[in-house]
Amino acid sequence: MSETRYTPDHEWVRLEGDLAIVGITDHAQSALGDVVFVELPEPGRHVAQSEACAVVESVKAASDVYAPLAGTVTEHNAALADDPGAVNQDPEAGAWFFKLRPDDRAAFESLLTAEAYQDLVQSL
Repeated sequence: MSETRYTPDHEWVRLEGDLAIVGITDHAQSALGDVVFVELPEPGRHVAQSEACAVVESVKAASDVYAPLAGTVTEHNAALADDPGAVNQDPEAGAWFFKLRPDDRAAFESLLTAEAYQDLVQSL
C-alpha cells in the first residue's frame, strides 16, 4: 500500500509509481460543506510546490487547492465536473483532483505524515 502525505493546507498526496495523486482531505471537505463546483488544472500544466492550481467551491465558500509538490499535471479527474459532490463522499480516494509527475520525488518526504497531520487538525 502506498503512503499518503499531507500539507498544512489540507491537501493529500499519494505516490503511485512515477505519479503523485492529489486531493483534499476529509477535514477540508467537512469544513467546506456541500461541494458544488471544482475547477481543476489542465494536463500539461507545470505547477510549483504550494502554487494555487485548483479551486473547490461549496455552498459556504470557495477555496484554492495548492500543489503539494512541483511537477507537471498529467491528468485531472474529469468526473468531478459532473459530480463535484463526490468530494464530500470520498475525498481521500475516488474524488482525487489531479495527478502529476513530480519534479523531485524526495520533496514528498518533507510533507506531513498522517500522524503529524492529525496532530495539526486536532490543534485547530
